Amino acid sequence: MLLTGKPYDIEHRLVIDQKIKWVRELAELEYDKQGSLLGAFGTTEDITDVKSSQEALQQERTFLRQVIDTVPSVIFVKDRYGRFLLCNEALAQSYGASMENLIGMKEDDFNINTVEVAHFERVDLEAINTRKSLFIPEVKVTHADGSLHWYNTVKIPLIEEDSCNKLLVVATDITERKRAEEALLMADRRKDEFLAMLAHELRNPLAPIRNAVEFLKLQQTTDSKQAWGLNVINRQVNHIARLLDDLLDVARILHGKITLKSERFELAEIVNTAIETSRPLIEQSGQVLIVSNIITPQWIEGDRVRLAQVLSNLLNNATKYTGEGGKIMLNVTREGSTAVIEIRDTGIGIPAATLPHIFDLFIQADDSLAHSQGGLGIGLTLVRRLTEMHGGTVSAASPGIGKGSSFVVKLPTLPDSSPQESTTSISALPMPKFRILIVDDYADVTESLTMLLEIYGHELKSADCGVKAIECAQVFSPQVVLIDIGLPDMNGYEVAKRLRQLPVTQDALLIALSGYGMAVGRELSQSSEFNHYLLKPLELEKLLTILNAFQHPSG
Repeated sequence: MLLTGKPYDIEHRLVIDQKIKWVRELAELEYDKQGSLLGAFGTTEDITDVKSSQEALQQERTFLRQVIDTVPSVIFVKDRYGRFLLCNEALAQSYGASMENLIGMKEDDFNINTVEVAHFERVDLEAINTRKSLFIPEVKVTHADGSLHWYNTVKIPLIEEDSCNKLLVVATDITERKRAEEALLMADRRKDEFLAMLAHELRNPLAPIRNAVEFLKLQQTTDSKQAWGLNVINRQVNHIARLLDDLLDVARILHGKITLKSERFELAEIVNTAIETSRPLIEQSGQVLIVSNIITPQWIEGDRVRLAQVLSNLLNNATKYTGEGGKIMLNVTREGSTAVIEIRDTGIGIPAATLPHIFDLFIQADDSLAHSQGGLGIGLTLVRRLTEMHGGTVSAASPGIGKGSSFVVKLPTLPDSSPQESTTSISALPMPKFRILIVDDYADVTESLTMLLEIYGHELKSADCGVKAIECAQVFSPQVVLIDIGLPDMNGYEVAKRLRQLPVTQDALLIALSGYGMAVGRELSQSSEFNHYLLKPLELEKLLTILNAFQHPSG
């Protein structure tokens, strides 16, 4: 100080009583009027507390910086103009810049994705102006290197002295989770496609087997052994077809792809349909079915096919777990405006540990018996889902092993007054004879179906691809065309569209035949030129009913 003549201001440490003290020394030179040095005057101040506070603050800042840089989430603070006031290392990496360079910059300074930036700025300003925190579960962000990332984001307005001009943003990268979800969705789609293809490949060989059985049954054989063999083949084909339907149905229901065809009908109709469906299996198993009288008509609204499926599944389930000589009881009652259908059996019962999960997918009460009788463990899952889709409930009960079980379905009923008359009538007139064209590349299907329909007096032609079908139609002028969806050159929907454009087939009855049982098939058939959509293996009675009801303009 004496050499420079400048004031003296330093901070340094002292050790006093073995303790460190911080002091600040201030000193300056003083001169007289002639400029002669009079001396040096100064003060010494204990600043230990101030230094301790400064060190604590610095340590806190260092600690906070370590925290926000260590956290894998992106953390930053913006002002209302979109300028970064604070950020962490994760944000800097996403922009390919240093934290220092980001301060004072805005997102649109980096020319990443203008659409994303505009959206971010709009949402950020909304949060600041409304002073309300926002949680955004998923938002797509483009990094500086062009890679796409997904974040869930929390935006918190920072209010200072009754004003809000800053926004804290915490964004967590969920890209790996999104990729995993997309992979699961893709796997799920592939599973559905596999199931559809599996059903198609299995239904194709089943179709000619069923056609051949129907053909042989029409020969009215008197040989009891041949009749027995035909019945066995017919039952097993029906059983395999039912397993395929259940497998595909549960996939559709779990994905919400089933649409109910709702109509008003009397409950006894679906009860009788279910009994008719399940009675052969019950009789084959040597069991007794006891049905209580349904005295009072109960009108319900729903999909009669699906509700009949619910009851037949329960009857089949009772048969599966009831031994020879056992009893199955079906009782229909009413509780106020609710129809109650109970199906009881004297079978093996349900273990207490299984009972709460009996309607879960792939659950079976007894694996050894279930496997001996056949089954996939999905029938009761279908029962529950279809019942709930109709606003009803289903429950199960069992006193224990060897004491049987009971299932109760409850469905809402409609008022009894003014029941709608059924519009369905069965014609007593003989079935008309048609020129029928079969379009299918599976030779056994074509040959067996041709032989079967010729018995009923129809004139048949066939084609194994779409081009041949269109050529044949122009010469043959078919009144009915049965078209397989999966053809080698063009799909059945395109064939139907082209046939509708031909004068000779514009009014023809077009029926889709397919082994694909997924809901998309029915949706596409409804939007195409088809009149009906039937699954393989073809049920002859359904086809005959359709033909019997059809009236071609040409007579």
